Amino acid sequence: MARPRTPLGTFGQIRFESKENGQIRAVARFRDNDGRLRKVSATADTQKAAENKLKTILAVRAEAAIGQGELTADSSFRQLVEVWLADLDLDGVISSRTRTLYEWNMRNLVLPALENYALREISVRMIDQLVKTLKATKSYSSAKQARTVLSLAFGLAVRYDAMRSNPVRDIARLRKPASQAMALRIEQVEAIRSAVSSWRRDPGHSGPPPDGQLEQIIEVMLGTSARIGEVLAIRKCDVNVTVTPATVRICGTIISEKGTPTHRQDHPKTAKSTRVVAVPGFAAEALRVRLVATSGADAEHLLFFTRNGTPFTTNNVRRRLGTALSAAGIEGVTPHAFRRTVATVLDRASGPELAAEMLGHTSSKITLQHYIEPDEAVNPVTADILESLAPRRKDDG
Repeated sequence: MARPRTPLGTFGQIRFESKENGQIRAVARFRDNDGRLRKVSATADTQKAAENKLKTILAVRAEAAIGQGELTADSSFRQLVEVWLADLDLDGVISSRTRTLYEWNMRNLVLPALENYALREISVRMIDQLVKTLKATKSYSSAKQARTVLSLAFGLAVRYDAMRSNPVRDIARLRKPASQAMALRIEQVEAIRSAVSSWRRDPGHSGPPPDGQLEQIIEVMLGTSARIGEVLAIRKCDVNVTVTPATVRICGTIISEKGTPTHRQDHPKTAKSTRVVAVPGFAAEALRVRLVATSGADAEHLLFFTRNGTPFTTNNVRRRLGTALSAAGIEGVTPHAFRRTVATVLDRASGPELAAEMLGHTSSKITLQHYIEPDEAVNPVTADILESLAPRRKDDG
């Protein structure tokens, strides 16, 4: 029966030899990173000293055997980050927007805490404490994003044989705080419409009034359930107002990345969320106004754009909406509130499946968990059914 092979970076039994000069030599066979067994020795005046000296030599060689190439067990965490980012660029699977987000999270949330550690020094306990600290001092979202980039980077280190295992795998489960989606009531929607339509249009306001695009963007968000970036990416050719009801093809989003101009991406947040939606009359009217405003432009022209003809950034619209609403005393409303409102209205009328389809989700689970406001009301039919339990009158026999 064949003897099992010694794993890479490990050594066999240490034996000792006496030399003519009275010194002791400690000898062991070590399996190097090329798979070959080699004799390694160390000499000292005593057996214990020779053994300790040999073990030190073997430990150094073992660390080298774990990692090869650009990363080793002695590489710093900062070196791992640079190799990981370069690998992301080489792989080219994730979008440039996600790549930018990953780098920001790594450099701002993780690197300050770990940059000076060697990979061999990083433990499960260390990563567990880092993630828990981020959750306590920043937010659940920050902790979750840090855990994601840490797992990806350490996964690369394992593939490079610079680490034996991924420490993120064994940290405590990150539990999300209980939260509840909140939809806008019709009274709140009307108050938002009124606040935006009157913003900077009072008689005493200096300067030109707004061009109406913010109001139209709101109507399209309410009529399509689209994300703000998806609405800003709608082109003339994506709209069909010659049919009843009018339709809009949601097939892009606006991207603003560091170092590049704001531009339209040719698919929404996910490629699978491309969809054609029929819109209600109020949204169709807003789209017609924008089609008139772009009547001289080609079919690929965006419906919503700045005075310079460039795409709006999503932050620009969020800022303008927040300013307009704050002026009317309305706080805490973001563009995503309109998306949750649409999901909730559709759920109440026809169930979560239709809401998920409208929002471009592949499953209603996400829609229910994050977008639909829970309905506390039980079906009133229960009252009629339970009438059978009513107390009987004496004359009923």
